Amino acid sequence: MKVFLNGELMPIGMARVPVQDRGFLFGDGVYEYMPVYSRRPFRLAEHLTRLKASLNALEIANPHDDARWGEIIRQVIAANPWDDQGVYLQITRGVAPRDHAFPRGLKPTVYVSASPLVTPSRGQIDHGVAAITHEDFRWLRCDIKTTALIASCMLRNMAVQNGCAETILLRDGFLTEASASNVMVVRAGVVLAPPKSRLMLAGITYDVVLELLEKSGVPLAVRQISESELRTADEVWLTSSSKEVLAVSRLDGEPVGNGNTAGSPGPVFRRAHALYQEYKSTVMRSSTHV
Repeated sequence: MKVFLNGELMPIGMARVPVQDRGFLFGDGVYEYMPVYSRRPFRLAEHLTRLKASLNALEIANPHDDARWGEIIRQVIAANPWDDQGVYLQITRGVAPRDHAFPRGLKPTVYVSASPLVTPSRGQIDHGVAAITHEDFRWLRCDIKTTALIASCMLRNMAVQNGCAETILLRDGFLTEASASNVMVVRAGVVLAPPKSRLMLAGITYDVVLELLEKSGVPLAVRQISESELRTADEVWLTSSSKEVLAVSRLDGEPVGNGNTAGSPGPVFRRAHALYQEYKSTVMRSSTHV
């Protein structure tokens, strides 16, 4: 694997960061993750816009303009062997003696890597996955894509310990998101999505799915979703760069939905999944969205 670190492309085994890097000491940094299909970065402009928003929120100077970021990302894609990749960008505030206050004038540490893109298996798509619910005990700025992810790690680990794919989060009686995914539900044929706020990350895939549904005439509403609406939903979906669109077929051990199709992905999910795959194929064949 080849990675980019502070201006240089190198084997990952050669990459080194000083122990006084604030990313190591405080989690003082931001990150982005984007899927790459057939060596084409997916929604690059949108990912870079979100990266800039996170950097601005933490008062970290953006080390590159969009054109240079594009060059670096394509350099890393070209240096690695996979056609479909997940590209990870991390920018920390830089190296300084340990002190909680933000030091001024630091040179940010820039790290970019890639790995094989792992998307849901055919079995997961056909049968869905299991999830659990839990109180959302993360901090109040989940809209910042910061590297300080220990709460999300704890919540994701709960899912793994329970043999599940995700932990879906509830705060004050309402759905926010999951430990590493956005969440949508379907009730009476209408797709419901929580509104963007500081309590959830604005997902790029979340945006794409809503755009595709709207263009296809699928009824949808962006509004708060209560816990009872989640638990009695006809369908529950996860969306993310790696999960794409994935149905939850069991929630807290109970089947999602009613009737003969209980516990299996529903018809609106199948429509959304087909729309996403069709759109993805279009992106892979053209440079319009890269």
